[in-house]
Amino acid sequence: MKTFFATLALGLTGILSMTAFAAPAHAEDKKAVPIHVRGSIVTYAGSTLRVKTREGETVDVAFADDWKVASVAEAKVTDIKPGDFVGIASLPKAGGGDGALEVLIFPPAMKGLGEGSYGWDLKPDSSMTNATVADAVKGVDGRTVTVTYHGKEKKIAIPDGTPVVTIAAAAKDDLVPGAVVFITAEKAATGPIAHQVVVGKNGVVPPM
Repeated sequence: MKTFFATLALGLTGILSMTAFAAPAHAEDKKAVPIHVRGSIVTYAGSTLRVKTREGETVDVAFADDWKVASVAEAKVTDIKPGDFVGIASLPKAGGGDGALEVLIFPPAMKGLGEGSYGWDLKPDSSMTNATVADAVKGVDGRTVTVTYHGKEKKIAIPDGTPVVTIAAAAKDDLVPGAVVFITAEKAATGPIAHQVVVGKNGVVPPM
């Protein structure tokens, strides 16, 4: 498994310099801020991916010259170990602290990618935290992960049923009708232009 991740990471590091999991650009650089398209593939033909978004509209997504594709593979909460680098989308809990919406375990070669905690658009008021796991302990309310980034610390509870995934390989042939996608794109007058596509495979869908 370690060999697999090392080999896979070498090929995917370029893909996942992806702004999909990176911190947003500086406020003054509005054009660099990526947009996300979440939905299911309707058709894939030539240089256009037609997607029915989670909001119910159909959009045509063009591909940038350097676009890449990846997928996700299922992982478990117990796979999260101290020292791992993770990306966790979360929401504030009513009783304080944050509760995870999903967890991405990065392969070791991607450690440090987009480090920080910032606003995310998975759900209203959600945030994304890319950070190193300091400890993972079993508590009365389930598993709580303590992560650190830029000298800061954050505790995030991971409720039962929270999707936990890691990065996996994919090919353009995986872009089939019905497949669930998470797309990082730039906004253009003609519509979104995709730089990275994360596609669901083998029953595992991108939870980001």
